[in-house]
Amino acid sequence: MGTVSQFHESLRPPAHRIESEEEAISTARDLAAAFRRQASERDINRILPFAELDALSVSGLTAIAVPPDHEGLDVSNALLAEIVAIIAEGDASIGEALENHFCALETLRTQAAEDLKASLFARVLLGDRFSAATFTDGAELTAEGPGYRLSGRTRQAPGILFADWIAAAATVPPSRPVTLYLARDDEGVQVVDDWDGFGQRTNGSATAIVGTLHVNADAIAPAPSSGYSIGISLGLLLKAGVSLGIARAAWSDLMAAIGDRSATILPRIGERAIRIEATAAALERAGRKLDIAQVNPMEAAMADAHFSASAAAILAGETALDTANALFELAGEISAGIGLNLDRHWRNARIHALSLPRDKLVHTAGEYMSKLGGA
Repeated sequence: MGTVSQFHESLRPPAHRIESEEEAISTARDLAAAFRRQASERDINRILPFAELDALSVSGLTAIAVPPDHEGLDVSNALLAEIVAIIAEGDASIGEALENHFCALETLRTQAAEDLKASLFARVLLGDRFSAATFTDGAELTAEGPGYRLSGRTRQAPGILFADWIAAAATVPPSRPVTLYLARDDEGVQVVDDWDGFGQRTNGSATAIVGTLHVNADAIAPAPSSGYSIGISLGLLLKAGVSLGIARAAWSDLMAAIGDRSATILPRIGERAIRIEATAAALERAGRKLDIAQVNPMEAAMADAHFSASAAAILAGETALDTANALFELAGEISAGIGLNLDRHWRNARIHALSLPRDKLVHTAGEYMSKLGGA
């Protein structure tokens, strides 16, 4: 195997092994309830949720995306999105870190060689966390012995501060895209806490800087060639999960804020409730299509899954913003009080939406439907 299995030794206790989807949902709800209690305080004072992320790992929830071939739970993609939504409802920043972790695991599942998958999925089962990132254009990757010499920095990515491993996209000369699996605590890897967004303030976004690091060939995997890759579609679905969680959190605070005045604005409340329910249905539909594409990764199935995941991500982002706006429209002065910190839902929704390439997704959706119409 080489050096991959020696990259990291975790100090956390071994993670619990979740045995069913029902247990996963129950665990997520319990954790989300605990996370929600101090979520506002963490946002106000930018207290990074290291303890909460460790609780997430020890619970076994970070390992539910490990495939059954590597002793994991065979979780549907719809459930994975719902788990992210539940956690994000408790704390949107923790939900985003979990989103990025699951995306990195999907990249590992679809790209890596069997030895690398076996080594790293074993670490995930023990509670290790991942963050997906991308090296900037100035990064250098040159051949060196049985591997490559790496230098450069990644773009900011959620969850790096909490990660044990970084799955970093890069390019091997002349133009071969790959993913490098780097140990977060390697001496050659420096992680800089440089995130200053006004929303998602505690999501662990940071920049990884590598001065000079040798990366063994067995810690590198090729990137997929399809523009409709399952990993990209899953990323969109999980991004939708975070937005849905933000919408639900805003909705909960909205209902608490308006209290017994709700009877006077029932139609407007009903509109928001229906939109949240429709968004949840869109996530479930996209999840089912992704399940089909994973089992039968033909171009048509992958394109269909990408279309539905794009629709879910766009709809969920709009629903999160709309529900957060409703806090101010319907709850009035109550929601404007700075002490309640209810504006964090709008800030979280707005910042999270920035990472969604909406125009590109809409354009691709138009192309896809045009092809279907002309078929």
